[in-house]
Amino acid sequence: MDDDQREFLTDLLATASPSGFETPAQRVWVEYVERFADDVRTDDYGNAVAVYDGGDGPELAFTGHADEIGFVVSAISAEGYLHLSPVGGSDRSVSKARQVHVHTADGPVNGVIGQAAIHVRDKDDTEYDDIEEMTVDIGAADEDDARDRVAVGDPVTFAQSPRPLRGSLLTARGLDNRVGVWVAAEALRRAAERDAESTVYAVSTVQEEVGLSGAQMVGYDLDPDAAVAVDVTHASDHPEFPGSKHNEVALGDGPVVARGATNHPEVVDAVRAAAADEDIDVQLQATGIRTGTDADAFYTSRSGIPSLNLGLPNRYMHTPAEVVDTDDLNAAADLLAAFAVRAAGRDSFAVEL
Repeated sequence: MDDDQREFLTDLLATASPSGFETPAQRVWVEYVERFADDVRTDDYGNAVAVYDGGDGPELAFTGHADEIGFVVSAISAEGYLHLSPVGGSDRSVSKARQVHVHTADGPVNGVIGQAAIHVRDKDDTEYDDIEEMTVDIGAADEDDARDRVAVGDPVTFAQSPRPLRGSLLTARGLDNRVGVWVAAEALRRAAERDAESTVYAVSTVQEEVGLSGAQMVGYDLDPDAAVAVDVTHASDHPEFPGSKHNEVALGDGPVVARGATNHPEVVDAVRAAAADEDIDVQLQATGIRTGTDADAFYTSRSGIPSLNLGLPNRYMHTPAEVVDTDDLNAAADLLAAFAVRAAGRDSFAVEL
């Protein structure tokens, strides 16, 4: 990952993008892909599509989702405290005593999610409050003061900056799924550099965390020959991962090809063959029912789009301290570019019966 690519990733991670409020992060993504795409377009909800026109080969969509989990201001109390509702799968167990940003029309307002000190809490109470029971303290004197600064419906995210760990590891909030949109953009750029004869759509979707909504819109609009949804997947290489959740995924061992259910066998085989040809390490993961990613929306779009979920190993998902290995991101972008090059001679990905 060169300096320009790392700056792009850092800019994505530094830009808040809770579901339904993705526009600032989508601007960052569009400004980057405009440098090398043949065309960039957006739809009414802010889904962004960059196009590399590779000629007569198949049309391939490489996608990630731009939105992240968070909160939204649901009410303001007479004392000036903000009540919250979750946006997406926010984790109540890691939410209290966190610094947050309330994203208002006039810019971010600093706040904290309140937590009683350990000295005064009931030591026998081990339950976590629901998010709807939590409040944000922005230092307001009263309700009028608070309403002068924030409004009901303003989104809220953790105030957590990206930080490097040892080697190529990176921690940040919102790696789910800024890393996926980074890979989609880089895969298009690398496919173009290799003069792939497949047409590639790099896609940054909205509102995945609240129901795969953006992917449903894009899948219907593009109707590609195949779609690869790049998203984080659970790494099991740490002590907090429950042993009952059988999984062989580790950071640094390469992107993860999902098999089963949503994942089209021809696309799976084609991506694994590209990995073998390019000497790119990949991991395998079983998905017996659904992937929980945009791939689940793409594969049922229109009359069915052959789809694959390509995973990026991630520790501590849906917390403010997610961890990935940036080497896995680079490998995923190289793999998708190689897939685009190899797919040029295909007429379709339909199974043979």
